[in-house]
Amino acid sequence: MTDLTAGSSSVDQIRDEYTAMTQRKRVYGGILLILFVALMAAGFRTADSRNAGGFVDGWQRVLDYPTEVLSEAWEKIAQMLAHLVTFFPALVETLNIAAAATLVGTLGGTFLALMSTRGMAVWPSLIPLFRRIADICRAIPEIVIALVLIFVLGGGPVPAMIAIALHTAGALGKLFSEVNENASLKPVEGLHSAGANWSQRMYLGVIPQVGPNYVSYALLRFEINIRASAIMGFVGAGGLGYELRNAMSWGQGRYDEAAAIFVLLFVTIVIVDQLSGFLRDCLTHGSEKGASV
Repeated sequence: MTDLTAGSSSVDQIRDEYTAMTQRKRVYGGILLILFVALMAAGFRTADSRNAGGFVDGWQRVLDYPTEVLSEAWEKIAQMLAHLVTFFPALVETLNIAAAATLVGTLGGTFLALMSTRGMAVWPSLIPLFRRIADICRAIPEIVIALVLIFVLGGGPVPAMIAIALHTAGALGKLFSEVNENASLKPVEGLHSAGANWSQRMYLGVIPQVGPNYVSYALLRFEINIRASAIMGFVGAGGLGYELRNAMSWGQGRYDEAAAIFVLLFVTIVIVDQLSGFLRDCLTHGSEKGASV
């Protein structure tokens, strides 16, 4: 009888402690939510007061510019096909920038990931250094790197490609290292016992495991880099962004060209998104089927 009483009291104590812990979590969550809302409201008021205009006064005119662009593009709809043909070479340049940056960034990200993963790094003591390098590449915006490189190298696609590649290497280095941490080290240990060097261990023991995920992340990054390469054109790095900046800066009279560039960029991103999504799906499900077999 004493054991039953002691057992019920311990259960009641555990229930009370769990209830108290749940209440504390709710209180802490409520406090954090209140702080978040207060910070958002304060930040919005500060940003609104420092703008040239106010959000409350200007939100009604938010569609004025798109309306002007679309109305002028509709008036000159007969010239749309000619504009698409005219700006197609700029689209090819944008795709070339994105593809080259993705390739170089993928190679750099692979190197950083292998150098910063425990059990795979050839110099374990330098793992923190390579992680900080990836953090730096990922933290600095592409447009900042591009502005510095344009000052050194001049305008053109090369500074944009280097800037995007550096940022891609940092981002993919982080993603690839997380993939590496889930890889099995048994093949690496077996190859090491057989006398394989570091490159052979990585190529034969690690890359076959993580290869599909690497390609999947690289394709996803290629989609992002297409948008980034278009933005780079606004700072003089060539491509569709450069043509779009010129068309928008001229204002009325060339809004039809801006609309054509928007259509060209939108269609390209949709097509690349669908193709890369299909390839990622094939790689992911293909690797899963291979593993199940």
